[in-house]
This record gives sequence, structure tokens and C-alpha cells, in this order.
Amino acid sequence: MNFTQPVPLSLYVHYPWCIQKCPYCDFNSHTLKEDQEQKYIQAMVRQLEQTLPDIWGRPIQSIFFGGGTPSLMSEAGLDAFLSQARALLGFQPDIEITLEANPGTVDFEKFSGFRQAGVNRLSMGIQSFDDEKLRALGRIHSSDEAYQAVEAAKSAGFDNFNLDLMFALPNQTLAQAVHDVETALALEPPHMSHYQLTLEPNTPFYKNPPVLPEEDLAWEMQEACQTALSKAGYHHYEVSAYAKKDQACRHNLNYWQFGDYIGLGAGAHGKITQPPIGEIWRTQMPASPGSYMNMIEAGDMGRQHVLSDDDALFEFMLNALRLQDGFPLTLFTLRTGLPLEVIEPQLEKMISKGWAEQHLNELQLTQTGKTYLNEVLQLFLS
Repeated sequence: MNFTQPVPLSLYVHYPWCIQKCPYCDFNSHTLKEDQEQKYIQAMVRQLEQTLPDIWGRPIQSIFFGGGTPSLMSEAGLDAFLSQARALLGFQPDIEITLEANPGTVDFEKFSGFRQAGVNRLSMGIQSFDDEKLRALGRIHSSDEAYQAVEAAKSAGFDNFNLDLMFALPNQTLAQAVHDVETALALEPPHMSHYQLTLEPNTPFYKNPPVLPEEDLAWEMQEACQTALSKAGYHHYEVSAYAKKDQACRHNLNYWQFGDYIGLGAGAHGKITQPPIGEIWRTQMPASPGSYMNMIEAGDMGRQHVLSDDDALFEFMLNALRLQDGFPLTLFTLRTGLPLEVIEPQLEKMISKGWAEQHLNELQLTQTGKTYLNEVLQLFLS
């Protein structure tokens, strides 16, 4: 692998605890039983210190606090972590710092504290504005609390925020799915994420499936909601992401453009490019918070492996092909360190099948290609 330009670097911070785990969730989250915040933050700072030699001199362009429920963190704890991270790393002047928030865990005072600590973007897990659907999903907040959380965030100075919505919920109708989107639009979020509920292995919903809309109805919901978002001026820039002008999530764009990121915390994954030796490293921390903290205390850096050329090729496409507007082909070489020639046979096949179009240096999937994305990706599996 031959890298000719620095790869953008972000920071992902995983906060693994929730008040209770939702029955559809397969993320690395654990029910909060005791306060371990201070010990956990100390472990993450220690991990960051151990990572410094691998990323020295590279400024951080974005930070994302995910979970779990990061909004359970205290304002003082979050401020302490960011202060120490700022002292260790170089933050770009216009850094984007996003925190995921559950409407049932926040109020104006907490949002104000997060804002003062340096958070400048929120991602709120609304999921639905229908109380019956929220109960079915096991959410701890009501529709009223969702409204209140958005208004509290605005009052605290957050003008950049995302609302997460899900569709194809248990017993949901087309009208209910559209109403959720229209209700969210009335709150004027700069960014929206719109996901279909799926039954993931090792979740209560997978073991005891609720009654979900049929596939055709789910497709109607998706199309109707996409139309509503488009009419409201939201650009569909990634499979499940919609943004007003210049409001796309920079952190997630870095993922989809195969940028680098440090993964801090229990279960966190990372990706670090090492141009001098022509390698891309993948890192992974243990999922258990206790195991993670013990490992860091012992000076262990967790699992790490070097991506093969085939791995890098496939992972780049797995991410970049989610971008609805396509990507410049030169990005492939910049991010993987591989010559474009290694994927020319696949590109020719994509175009011949009508799955993609190439305009000068830009590659973009057609609507057919987006519909058959899994088949497209199989072309790049070794």
C-alpha cells in the first residue's frame, strides 16, 4: 500500500451503559447498575495516551460519543474527558463534537452543561412520536419528552442536531410512518436519520418477533417518507441519512469515505493508517466494560490486526457505496493505498450491468445498483 496524502482522523468514544436495554438493540450496551463513570473515563484517557505514538501530529476533525446512552454521563465527567483529550490531541479549530442523547435522560441544564463542555452537535434517539410504538420498542421516553428534549436542546444553544427515526415498527401503518416524519420535520432538525427496524440476532425481538409490516408495505413507507424529506429540502446523502444544506454529519462522512478513527471505550473499533510502513490497522476493545477497564489498567492495547489488500478494497467499497452521490475514484487510491487498476474489472461489470455510472472521475450507483447493493458488494469479495 502506498499512501500519498494524510488520511483524515476522527475519534469515536463509546459509553456502554443504558438505563435499560431496548429489545431491538444489538449494540454493545449494558444496564447501568453502579456509577463507574470516573474509573471508565480514566481508562479511556489512558487508552488515548497509549494510542498517541500511532497518530502523533494528526489533528482530530470530529468526535462522536455513541453508546449505550452517552447522555447519562455527567456534565462534569464529559467536560473532564474533553479537557484531557484536548490536551493530548490537536483539535481542528472547527471540530465537530457530537453526543447521542436519549430524550428520557436530558433537560435544559444538562444540555447547557454539555454545550459548555464543548459538544456542538446532538443526535437524539427519538425513534417515533407515537407513544404506543415507543412502548413497543421498549423506549424509556414518551412523545412529550421527545418534544421537550428538542426544545431544551435549542434553548441551550444547539443549532446543529440530528433526530433518529425508525419505520416499519410493530403494527405500524403507512400513515403512522409518514406522520412520524412530518412531526419531526415540524421541529426543524438540520439532519435526520431514517432507519428500518430490523430483527438482529441475540436480541429479544429476534427470539420473540413482534408483528412487523410486510416487505411491500415497508417499501411504501420508505418511499413516502423519502418524498416528504425531499420536499422539505433534505438531501438524501447516505443510505439512511438526510441533511439540510451543509449539515451532513462530518464524523459519519469520514467513516463512509474510509477515513481513520480512534476507537475508545468498551467494544470500540478503530482504524489507523500508517503511511510510512504502508499498512492499515484495525483495533478492537473488549465488549465488557469491566474487562475493558482491567485490560487498559494492565497496559494492554486490545486486539489489533493489519488489513490485507483484499480487506481494504472490500471495506472501502462497503462504506463508499453507501454515499448516494457517489465518490471520486481517486479517493479509492488515497484511502486504500492501492492502484485503481485492481478494481477495474469490477467497475466494468458494474457499469455493464447498469448498476453504476462513471462521469469522468466520479462513480455513482444507479437506482438499480442501490436496490441491489448487496449483489454489487459481492463483486468486491475475494
